[in-house]
Amino acid sequence: MTDLLRLVDIRDTPLDVTEVLDALGDDGAGGLTLFVGQVRDHDGGKGVTALDYSAHPTALARLEDVCRRVAADHDVRGVAAVHRVGQLRIGDLAVVVATTAAHRGDAFAASRDLIDTLKAEVPIWKHQVFDDASEEWVGTP
Repeated sequence: MTDLLRLVDIRDTPLDVTEVLDALGDDGAGGLTLFVGQVRDHDGGKGVTALDYSAHPTALARLEDVCRRVAADHDVRGVAAVHRVGQLRIGDLAVVVATTAAHRGDAFAASRDLIDTLKAEVPIWKHQVFDDASEEWVGTP
C-alpha cells in the first residue's frame, strides 16, 4: 500500500468507524468524508430477515486496486475502505469508506467515487433472505 492507503481490509468481524477515522488522522486535511453502509430491514419492498456477504479470494486485491485508483484520480491525503463478510444482522455495519483531503469538495468527490467503484468492481456478494422465505443474491456476475 502507498502512504495514501491508510486502511484497506475485508474482515468477518464487526467494523469500527473509529478505527477508520483514526487511520485517516492528518493535520493537513481540512475535510474527511465518511460513508457507512449498514444492513437495513428491507430491500425491494420486502422485509429482510437474514443477510450474508461472501467475497471472492481476489476481493482484497481488487479493493486495494480501487483505493489506489481513487487516490490517483482525486486530490486526497488518505483513503480507507473496510468491508464486512459473513452473517450480518439488521443494523450491522457492512462497509465503511472514508477519504481525507485539504478541501471538503475533494473529500466528498473521492468518497463518492470510492463507494460507487467498490460496489461496482469488488467481488463481494450479498445473499439476502426475505420475510416471505424467498432469497436473492446481489452483485454476483
